Amino acid sequence: MTTGTTDRSRAKAGRQASLMREAARLFADRGFAGVSLEDIGTAVGITGPAVYRHFPNKRALLDAILVGVSHTLRDGGRDVVEAGGDPDDVLDALIAFHVDFALASADVIRVQDRELGNLSDADRHTVRRLQREYVELWVQVLSARRPTLTAGEQRVRAHACFGLINSTPHSLRVARDTAADVDVRGILRTMARASLTA
Repeated sequence: MTTGTTDRSRAKAGRQASLMREAARLFADRGFAGVSLEDIGTAVGITGPAVYRHFPNKRALLDAILVGVSHTLRDGGRDVVEAGGDPDDVLDALIAFHVDFALASADVIRVQDRELGNLSDADRHTVRRLQREYVELWVQVLSARRPTLTAGEQRVRAHACFGLINSTPHSLRVARDTAADVDVRGILRTMARASLTA
C-alpha cells in the first residue's frame, strides 16, 4: 500500500468520524427529523451532497452512530471483565468505564434515548443484542459479588445504574451552571457504586 493510499484512507476515516460526531450533536439538539444532510455537511465544512461519499443517507449515519457506540460499550466492558481481578475491583472498573463513556458521549446518549426507533430493523436488532451482551457482563460481575441474588435482580440493578450514569447529559448542564469545580465523574462513580451495592 502506498503512502498516498494510506493518507487518503486516514483522511476518509477522519471525515467519517467528524460526520458521525457532528451528526450526533445535531440529532441530540434538534432530533433526527430536524436535521438535514446539508446541515451535517455544513457542520464539517463540506456540502450536503459530499456526505454521500461517506454515507448513503441520513439513516445510515444514525445506524453507524448507534451500532458503533453499542460495539464500543460491549467491547470495552468485555475488556474490563477479561482483565480479571477481585469482583469489587472489576465492578469499580466497569463503573469507571461507563462513567468515562457517558461523560465523553453525552450527545450519543441523548440520540440513543430518542432515536432508536429510527434505525433500520436490522441495526435496531444489532443494537439490542449488543446492549443485552453488555448488561450480561455486568450481571456476571454482580453475581460474583452477591451470588444469592437472581440474574433477573442483577439485571434490574445494572439497568438502574445505567439510568443513573446516563443522566449525564442533564448532570453536565447542571455542573456547568454551578461551580466549575464540581466533580461530576466522582459523584457519578460514588452514586453508581452505592446503587449497585445497596
